[in-house]
Amino acid sequence: MLLDAGLPPAPLQSVPSIAREAEALGFNALWSTETIHNPFMPGALVAEHTNRINFGTAVAVSFARSPTTMAYAAWDLAQASKGRFILGLGTQVSAHIERRFGMPWPDSPVGKLREQIAAMRALWNTWQTGAKLNFRGEYYRLTLMSPFFNPGPIDHPEIPIYIAGVNTGMARLAGEVADGFLAHPFHSPRYLSEVIRPAIGRGAQRNNRELEEISLSATVFVITNAEEKEFTRQQIAFYASTPSYRPVLALYGWEGEGEKLSALVARGKWGEIPKIINDEMLEEFAVISTEEELAEALKERYWNIADRITIYLPFMPGERDAFWKALIEAWRED
Repeated sequence: MLLDAGLPPAPLQSVPSIAREAEALGFNALWSTETIHNPFMPGALVAEHTNRINFGTAVAVSFARSPTTMAYAAWDLAQASKGRFILGLGTQVSAHIERRFGMPWPDSPVGKLREQIAAMRALWNTWQTGAKLNFRGEYYRLTLMSPFFNPGPIDHPEIPIYIAGVNTGMARLAGEVADGFLAHPFHSPRYLSEVIRPAIGRGAQRNNRELEEISLSATVFVITNAEEKEFTRQQIAFYASTPSYRPVLALYGWEGEGEKLSALVARGKWGEIPKIINDEMLEEFAVISTEEELAEALKERYWNIADRITIYLPFMPGERDAFWKALIEAWRED
């Protein structure tokens, strides 16, 4: 199992020092999110200021972009980093796509993302081999790639694509067409084992692939002190209030709690939602441990379930340096 880190929502000028420190400590990959920044932009700085660490988007919101714009960004970052870039894609939910990005929400999110991935690979194939671009689908028709706009071949054209999701539709799609699945932090090991991994396997079977070909990357809530406990309770409540994430709660028979959370959010009572998340729920959705035993607790909980782990705490040099150093050292020893 690989241990990755997440970039904090920091200004771009902070990225080089964060990336260098993450590489020096020994993280395998550094992930950027699409919250208050464009997730692709830190990648150029990570590529320039590091030599070994992998990096990727977790996630770039795919429905806010065309396949061509994403293909160009990924191609450039793969070339600049000598093959260390991972393209992580997420669909977001309809309200954000329509009201934050001003883009249409598709009738079939799984179908549109499948087509976006196929379209990007068609573009990459054209750039790498010189083959004529001729992609025709339900959502996209790409038939024009004149030499002036063709970036040409690169040394590392096989760009890994990871798909993010909570439910089985995206998990099946990852098994069918992707290289990895980015598990949403709102999950439990049981949910990954009983729901997500079997769905990835069914998708893999559709395309004559093996389950082992698809990496499962999990972002994990951890609780090592009282402050983290309340922060995690708040975050879980926020995610669990989303109706489309209700299947995670349903596995435990907690649909009623999800309905209460949604009702509170609808009334703008954000301060009351953490009260719905009791300690039993925290134990399912977070790793509770001391700092000294966290590496062992993570491995014990996710062994044979996840291939990569990212803690749901942004990595920021100068903040909790001793914690990160000890975690990495313990991870290597175990």
